[in-house]
Amino acid sequence: MSSTIQNIYFRSDQAKAYTLLSPALILVIFAMAAPMIVMIFTSFNTQISMIEIDRTFTTGRYEDFFSKPIFSMLLFRSVKISFFVTLLTLLTTYPLAYYIAFYVKKNKMLWIVLMTLPFWTSYLLRVFSWRVILGNKGVINSALMGTGMIDEPLGFLLYNQAAVIITLSHAWAAFAILPLYVSLDKIDKSLLEASYDLGNTKFETFWRVTFPLSLPGVIGAILIIFIPTVGDYVTPQLVGGTDGRMLSNMIQSLFGRANNFPLGAASAVLMLTTVCLIAALVTYITKKVSMRMS
Repeated sequence: MSSTIQNIYFRSDQAKAYTLLSPALILVIFAMAAPMIVMIFTSFNTQISMIEIDRTFTTGRYEDFFSKPIFSMLLFRSVKISFFVTLLTLLTTYPLAYYIAFYVKKNKMLWIVLMTLPFWTSYLLRVFSWRVILGNKGVINSALMGTGMIDEPLGFLLYNQAAVIITLSHAWAAFAILPLYVSLDKIDKSLLEASYDLGNTKFETFWRVTFPLSLPGVIGAILIIFIPTVGDYVTPQLVGGTDGRMLSNMIQSLFGRANNFPLGAASAVLMLTTVCLIAALVTYITKKVSMRMS
């Protein structure tokens, strides 16, 4: 009898949980899952005219993707740019998060707020700011010309892959600081003292204790940065030029001026698949490294 009552209460709790989650589940289904399913089905169709699509199942759009080198090249470039964006962002934000977690004794949240304050402005405004900084008449070229170090503006600062990497690294820095700081701040400081007592140097303590324990935050930061930057098309459009174009720009063009929805959908599906595989691989490798280091 008691087990029956427990089952009833358990089912009641489950029903309450699903009731509370239902708004979020509905939003996920209609805002994410449904468009994703439509995109996958569209990728197996054929664009006949400007307004007509042949719904006959075909893998022709995927064959078009792999038969045209431009698509594979843009996919590789997108992954490469996102990799360097992630690497640069981690190298610049990890020391900041480390300093706040271990050396700032008071008002840590104030430091976090101050570091993220510039990112409260519009994303487009920040991208245009980098155009001003890196442009021919921008801050860098004006300063160099003013000091007489150069006679004419440096044209290679803007409209290339480096400009895209710098701009995206700055745009996503705030999102990397938060998981890194949370992971570092949760580390038990007594473990560091024990490492020093055993004769380890500061670097050895960091490499053997601090860094392995902060890997969950590192993984979170990698995923937060890498996944959205692969699909970013605004930044490459504004500061990338021809050399900085990514696959997302091609997809936007296919859904726009080219009016080839099936090929655009197939390109998006392949990019999404690539990102998921890379994210899973990075997570797996990081966990293995963490296990070996610990």
